Amino acid sequence: MPETILVVEDEPSLQETLVYNLQKQGYTVESAGDGRTALDTARRVRPDLMLLDIMLPGINGVDVCKTLRRENFQAPIIMLTARDDEIDRVVGLEIGADDYVTKPFSMRELVARVKAQLRRTETIREELDKIKTSAPAQETLIFDDLIINTTRHDVTLAGETLAFKPQEYDLLLFFCEHKGQMLSREFILERVWGWDYIGDSRTVDVHVRWLRQKVEKDPANPTRIVTVRGGGYRFEG
Repeated sequence: MPETILVVEDEPSLQETLVYNLQKQGYTVESAGDGRTALDTARRVRPDLMLLDIMLPGINGVDVCKTLRRENFQAPIIMLTARDDEIDRVVGLEIGADDYVTKPFSMRELVARVKAQLRRTETIREELDKIKTSAPAQETLIFDDLIINTTRHDVTLAGETLAFKPQEYDLLLFFCEHKGQMLSREFILERVWGWDYIGDSRTVDVHVRWLRQKVEKDPANPTRIVTVRGGGYRFEG
């Protein structure tokens, strides 16, 4: 079955162009021109990926993304914006977007980003299937008061269950599997996001900041996920 993509864009000609080109690639495409319709359509259709413009009438794209992530909407979200500002990019990642494309963009680049995100989602799904059908080498990872059950994907800290987005969990597990090793941002990006991910190392920094807020007693002075000056990060357990 072809994947379903929800295109949320209020400029009619751009929306039509996006829908046309994605349908040419074989995807099923739904569309919305405002934030309220985007929320309703996402809840009804449960698309495999969303292209979400930031500047929308009514509810803007930032609030649409925040709302869906609070509702445990886990499909990739690629934000579209007319601004090329580093702060905007970080904000996009902070609210739960998976990628960020600045207008004007080439359709080839956009399609490549869509395919990269969908491939990553499929890879994660395949890994989860493997976990379900085979006994894990080690079901529980224990680092003092941080406990990870790799079968149930449960993470607890001092007995309190923590909530993780899929990519946050993947990154935490990757750190655990490489305890004590210095991991460069580029290496993390390649192994966790995939070699064909079209992004930069700031994606890693944002997700590390999220992890620290959850697993560190003092996120401003981390002792579990430490920064290696000029190198990357190291997980101390």
